[in-house]
Amino acid sequence: MHFTTKEKRMLIWSVMLGVILAFPQSASAMHVMEGYLPLVHCIIWYVISLPFFALGIINIRRTINANRRVLILLAMSGAFVFVISSLKIPSVTGSCSHMTGTGLAAILFGPTITSVLGVIVLLFQAILLAHGGLTTLGANTFSMAIIGPILTWILYRAGKKMKINRKVNIFAAASLGNLLTYCVTAVQLAVAYPSEVGGIGESLMLFLGVFAPTQLPLAVVEGLLTVLIVIGMESFAAPELREIAFLEAN
Repeated sequence: MHFTTKEKRMLIWSVMLGVILAFPQSASAMHVMEGYLPLVHCIIWYVISLPFFALGIINIRRTINANRRVLILLAMSGAFVFVISSLKIPSVTGSCSHMTGTGLAAILFGPTITSVLGVIVLLFQAILLAHGGLTTLGANTFSMAIIGPILTWILYRAGKKMKINRKVNIFAAASLGNLLTYCVTAVQLAVAYPSEVGGIGESLMLFLGVFAPTQLPLAVVEGLLTVLIVIGMESFAAPELREIAFLEAN
């Protein structure tokens, strides 16, 4: 496989950027932390997430076999997820909130391939940054790397059919996918820890209220960043974007 000098340079810089920005962050984060979910819940989320991961592996192999130059887009999408999901800001609870970065991959490659990229990122974050955990990997995968990307992909495809402006479409899809990720995380926590008064519903409202002050602006920022990254890709990787049918062929 042969990369051009420009492609090699972009790949190297994306890896360096991920390392530089990720490691200085604190270990507290709003991935569900290690040991926070009951074992049965951890197993259930693993089982639910596994088929998406398996299908994603198959789709990645098919995509790469069809055109190995697409690897540069996969690498950039994975680096984007790693970088911005590692940048955390304090939440009102003393924990942290962060962007997900999975919207870009979902728009370019669909939700199943995104699930694989998400698992890789979550695994590295759990091991290297104490961000999330291994027992909760299935739950974090489902919320950040499966259900959020599914909504992003559906919204983007629908917007494309309705001929919505590309940048507006990308912004809306990525932002709402981010918000759904945290809604699902709230559901996971509410089911694991229902309130003594009001049960799961009361607990869900509490968790959603906790996330909202930081996650709403973060969703907007993620939408804007995703648009900017796509604009950059259109400049230096237009042929690859045409190969995956993101851009129309000349």
